[in-house]
Amino acid sequence: MKLFFLFLVASCFSILNFSAQEKIWLNAKEAIVAKENASFYRVFVIKNNKKQLATDYLISGEKARTYHFRNNKKEGLFFSFYPSGEVKVAGIYKDGLKDGVFKTYHKNGKIKQKGKYSKGEKVGVWKIFYKNE
Repeated sequence: MKLFFLFLVASCFSILNFSAQEKIWLNAKEAIVAKENASFYRVFVIKNNKKQLATDYLISGEKARTYHFRNNKKEGLFFSFYPSGEVKVAGIYKDGLKDGVFKTYHKNGKIKQKGKYSKGEKVGVWKIFYKNE
């Protein structure tokens, strides 16, 4: 029975990807500062010694934005949030640059602005919507 229990525990450890968290304090320009001078803080989820996910929080504790990392660059989905928790901006990063459709939302959840980026530059037609549309 003990052998089975040890096997079960060892299996769980090998299946789970160990992850750690790292917290840094940042000012409005995203420079690392002491906690007392910070505008917000960032929590990284680190797997296999690589940053995988970052979540920024306001000093008051509300989630401000989330994004993924690959090779120490923003990569994949990005979300920013209103202090009340609703999605404010949703988009995609590729190789550290905005790339693809970005949408900005009103607090009521309706689209405020929609357009595309290519390699960090706005491209094409950007549409702006009113709250009541």
